[in-house]
Formats: sequence, structure tokens, C-alpha cells
Amino acid sequence: MAKKFLVINGPNLNLLGTRETEIYGSQTLSEIESSTNNSLSTLGFGAVETVWFQSNIEGEIVEKIHTALNENYDCLVINPAAYSHTSVAILDALKMLKIPVIEVHMSNTHLRDAYRQTKLTAKSSTIIMEGLGSKAYLFGILSQLIN
Repeated sequence: MAKKFLVINGPNLNLLGTRETEIYGSQTLSEIESSTNNSLSTLGFGAVETVWFQSNIEGEIVEKIHTALNENYDCLVINPAAYSHTSVAILDALKMLKIPVIEVHMSNTHLRDAYRQTKLTAKSSTIIMEGLGSKAYLFGILSQLIN
């Protein structure tokens, strides 16, 4: 049976590849999704299914997290982006989950602005992967496959 991962991406990540490439690199979100899925298929962990979602709207992200309550996901991977520092609503939604929550950030937030170093959403995270660029998604998923 395939392991099923829901991958949620927050605001402005739809502009990856063009925004702040010195921080986030030149890959688009679509390219990161393809690269992650291709790597997973070649690493020999069996069937792995990923469902990717991106929104700039906090409420849509909360609604998508709610779908993980009723669907058979094995893990939620989330890059809440700027919402990680501000969203009690996303934190509360994540706290309802009974599956592992892997929070990813492409940059090392501790090397950036002081306000980026506090992550409200991290209070509900099983693991936080950051500073790994686009590979944060892959390593986040792998952290659950090697258990």
C-alpha cells in the first residue's frame, strides 16, 4: 500500500524561481514537486503518493489541512512560508491532526530577519527541516519513510 503525503505550500511560493532567487534558488514550485517525486520514485521505498497544494490565502490552507482529518494521509508536509510566523489559525488546524507534521523552510530562518526566527506553527510540528533549499521537501518525506 502506498504511503500518502499531503504537501501544503503557503503564500508567495507560487512565485518560486523568480522571487528572491538568492535565497530560494531558481526552481519553480512545479519543478520542486517534479524533482521530489522523481527522487522518491528512484530511491526504492516502494509506492509513495504525494498530493501538492499551494495557496496565498490562509483560510484555504486551513481548509486543506482539514481534509487531512478525513482522508487517509500518512503525513502532512507543510511550508507555511510567512504564515509560520503569524498564523494561529494554521497552528490550531495542525494541532487537530493525528499524523506526523513535517514543517519545511527552504532557507535557514535563523540567518534571516529576527521575526522569521519565531515559528508559531512549529509548536505542532513533529520535525522541522530548514536551510536545505528545495531538498527540504524530499528530506522531510524521507524522514517518515525511513522510520
